[in-house]
Amino acid sequence: MSESILKLIGKRIRDLRKEKRLSQEQLGELANLNYTYIGGVERAETNISVLNLTKIAHALNVGVIELFSYTRINNQKGRSSDLEQIIELLLSISPKEVTKAKNILMEVFDKN
Repeated sequence: MSESILKLIGKRIRDLRKEKRLSQEQLGELANLNYTYIGGVERAETNISVLNLTKIAHALNVGVIELFSYTRINNQKGRSSDLEQIIELLLSISPKEVTKAKNILMEVFDKN
């Protein structure tokens, strides 16, 4: 079963918070939110508002879009770096080249 958007956002906030070595209480203070609310968001127990997402993003010193950039790639140890490099490469080439790359991959992995 796929993870809900609240779980993905909560995990992303937790990852960013830990990356910046902040406790839930410290993040709450920076975002002007209660630390129990931060915990609820991270555990996907709270349906967070756009305004509070903005407060948390500001407190973490990231754009709101960064809170939505959590993907399954981040959960797969060892493969994360390779997949991120592939994605960066694909984002840097033309749509026509992306189609070529897709066709090559489908041929290599017999996914036609």
